[in-house]
Amino acid sequence: MKTSSNHRDDVGVCRGELALVQDAGARTRIPIAHMRHVYRLDEVERRLGKLPMREHEGLRATYERMLEMGPDRFQVKPSGLPAMEHLYDELPNFHEVLDDLKRQLALCTDSHDALEITPMLLLGPPGVGKTHFAREMAQLLGTGMGFISMSSMTAGWVLSGASSQWKGARPGKVFETLVDGQYANPVMVVDEIDKAGGEHAYDPLGSLYSLLEHDTAHNFTDEFAEVPIDASQVIWVATANEARAIPDPILNRVNVFEIEMPDAEAARRIAGKLYRSIRADHAWGQRFVPELSEAVLEALSTLAPREMRRALMTAFGNAKLDGRDALAVRDLPVGSVKKASIGFVQ
Repeated sequence: MKTSSNHRDDVGVCRGELALVQDAGARTRIPIAHMRHVYRLDEVERRLGKLPMREHEGLRATYERMLEMGPDRFQVKPSGLPAMEHLYDELPNFHEVLDDLKRQLALCTDSHDALEITPMLLLGPPGVGKTHFAREMAQLLGTGMGFISMSSMTAGWVLSGASSQWKGARPGKVFETLVDGQYANPVMVVDEIDKAGGEHAYDPLGSLYSLLEHDTAHNFTDEFAEVPIDASQVIWVATANEARAIPDPILNRVNVFEIEMPDAEAARRIAGKLYRSIRADHAWGQRFVPELSEAVLEALSTLAPREMRRALMTAFGNAKLDGRDALAVRDLPVGSVKKASIGFVQ
């Protein structure tokens, strides 16, 4: 349970003091954490007091949860410019985005300024690593992450909530991420924003027009809870296959980056790192050789990064069933081996 007390045992931060974070790659960074109110308790209490008895139980439960958890959330930022070399190595097709992120991080280091990242839109084909980049970015910054899939959206209120007058209404994802999460400045991913079509009674992206503006996001009101929420610190990352279907008011509020598929050499490096990562993350992985063969690397280099993991997991299983400690091209799923692997020993 979150409270506004001095001590937070889950991450060990006390009122703006420092929290030491050690990641899996033994890269140490010390994020600075301050507490920030994301809503006002008196407003929640006022709303709760106006509810008729034995009515609006879902809304009542929401207000009671807000009172129980308290309004304070961690607002974090790196204490200095974090080490990013590993990201340049692991995400070779995201160098332009990483350069921009580094510039913005440099502006807020060595000062009391809050972390401020301009909303970004990542354009690129499926499987190129856009969502993976967002997860790595959240880990780098030391904050949490919320995820909104616009392609699987069943109603236009996924972002901003639906009126409590409607049957089955509930808060939107922005409200839930800030109220139920630990952070005032999470990375919020709006996945496949170009798939938010016009089949709804109103624009499902309409609430983003104010959420992407720092000044107006201070008082974002979810249509279910009707309590102003401070969403001004949220770090927005939108992904899309193409920009054509995205409204101009959104495009005018974001930095747009076109993400290409990695070239063959970069794809080989990604495949090799992914193999070593999977091998290190599983006890059974130690039964396999430390590195992939040239033939398997060449075959994997024709795949999108998302497809590589699935192909490798299949190959690990096939090699194990065959009693081998090294993956071969024939272990990869049917259809994943392209002409690029011809000429190598399989």
